[in-house]
Amino acid sequence: MRETMADRAELRGDCARCFGLCCVALPFSRSADFAIDKDAGQPCPNLGGDHRCGIHARLRESGFTGCTVYDCFGAGQKVSQVTFGGPDRRTGPPERTRAMLDVFPVVRQLHELLWYLTEALTLPAARPVHADLRRALTDTERLTDGTPEELAVLDVPAHRQRVNALLLRTSELVRAGTRGRKKNRRNADLMGARLRGADLAGADLRGAYLIAADLTGADLRGADLIGADLRDADLTDADLTGAFFLTQPQLTAARGSVGTVLPASVIRPGHWTAGR
Repeated sequence: MRETMADRAELRGDCARCFGLCCVALPFSRSADFAIDKDAGQPCPNLGGDHRCGIHARLRESGFTGCTVYDCFGAGQKVSQVTFGGPDRRTGPPERTRAMLDVFPVVRQLHELLWYLTEALTLPAARPVHADLRRALTDTERLTDGTPEELAVLDVPAHRQRVNALLLRTSELVRAGTRGRKKNRRNADLMGARLRGADLAGADLRGAYLIAADLTGADLRGADLIGADLRDADLTDADLTGAFFLTQPQLTAARGSVGTVLPASVIRPGHWTAGR
């Protein structure tokens, strides 16, 4: 496993080495998350000539909360600097720009898988599947190094399915170490649920809808949070020690406090302390 993958340095977005791909490739609609409508392939009006966001420091107050909770997992710099070798996306023929924008979402999905696989390899309880996880990591890294043509025709869902089988097994092994009865809330609709102080230690919360749920003081130690929707969920004073497969975008979309205990894989969002 390469050093860069071991510390996830290349699995975090680095806008300074990207051509603003997410600000062009991705569409969004006027909503609570975005102040305007934008079609896929259309540059955001806030994107400057230097490929940087002109309102980055005030995205939330400008109505672009959706931008603050997005992370490309390093796909932006990978596509910009490696897949297409560094030239500005605005140089060259239009088909080159289109190819770059088409490839970006593919690499983003692969890099998200790399994030999960890299984390799985840090979990001692998953040791029985570490060899398989390493092979999957190597295979996924190889795919990210493909040519634009190879990436354009890659069957990402099929690869994701193969990786997901390993991540499921990892989850079972890790959660088995939690004492007591482990709740299964996979894909559960818990929008707005009152879960204050709930015992969710070792729970399977994969894909759960926890939008605006009250998780104040909840015990989420050792919970599997892969794909859980935590938008506006209240994690004030919740304990997420050992919670795994939690990404920074998930956490940034939630609310929390200085009393929220977090796993080492993520950092406390700056907006959590505002007004608290």
